[in-house]
Amino acid sequence: MKSIISFENVSKVFNKDFYALKNVTFEIGEGMFGLIGPNGAGKSTLMKSLVTLINPDKGKIIVDGYDIKKDSLKVRNVVGYLPQEFSIYPNLTSKEFLNYIGQINKIGNRQNRKNKIEKVLKQVNLWEMRNKKVGGFSGGMKRRLGIAAAILKNPKILIVDEPTAGLDPEERIRFRMLLVELSKEKCVILSTHIVEDISSSCEKIGFLNKGEIQYIGSPMEFILKAEGKVREFNVENEDEMLDLKQKYQLIGIRRTQAGTIVRVVANNFLKFDKGVDVEPNLEDAYMYFMKYGKGNKGGFKEGKVYA
Repeated sequence: MKSIISFENVSKVFNKDFYALKNVTFEIGEGMFGLIGPNGAGKSTLMKSLVTLINPDKGKIIVDGYDIKKDSLKVRNVVGYLPQEFSIYPNLTSKEFLNYIGQINKIGNRQNRKNKIEKVLKQVNLWEMRNKKVGGFSGGMKRRLGIAAAILKNPKILIVDEPTAGLDPEERIRFRMLLVELSKEKCVILSTHIVEDISSSCEKIGFLNKGEIQYIGSPMEFILKAEGKVREFNVENEDEMLDLKQKYQLIGIRRTQAGTIVRVVANNFLKFDKGVDVEPNLEDAYMYFMKYGKGNKGGFKEGKVYA
């Protein structure tokens, strides 16, 4: 797969000793790429570096052949960006808002902008709301309007940072489907801590934790790293529950007629514990990397980057 974006030993330090990014090296190709990791892992710093809002202290970032430090204006022309927090003007209609964005970005003449606005509003399924003031939009509609603004200049690369935070399940699904559609003709990078947003949409993912990339590869390969590391226990009382909490990382509890089922993840299980091995899912793998990944207590022997 052709590389569109490459990071080469990228580091970013804040307050002299806090590494938001530490020697990050990996590549992103066509299609949809998911960047996952906990809050504070460095995801937003990575995204802001890509769109030239932050300059790395060390290393190189190449975007569509352009160095972000030497060719920042050219990079901005090929990248569309929807940050986690973005401003809208509540008294403008969606058409007026996008026309304003188009004028700021010097997109064509009035008729050209009108045609582009119609196209992107239809893409994000907001055409029927074109004359409605955006102050009355739902959270999901505002996010879709943000995507419309980001793709108005028809960028080759679209970057979205925590786009579904705070949305209800229906809006999250609708938003994910929109990104998948856009990824057919663009490189789409989705940065999130919500594992569900990645599992059903991304061909390739990266796991970022404590400023370091600990995994690059397919979601299925990521899940396989947790094979044999997930078990379920049927507990009968609080003492058994407390014992499991002390020994393992609890990741799920559900009540059934047969008792309480506790799902745990561990690097190694004690031989005398009577649990049942279960097939891991993406959330299990995420929690496994969080607990036992590179640099965490317990040590993860396979903490290299997978291409």
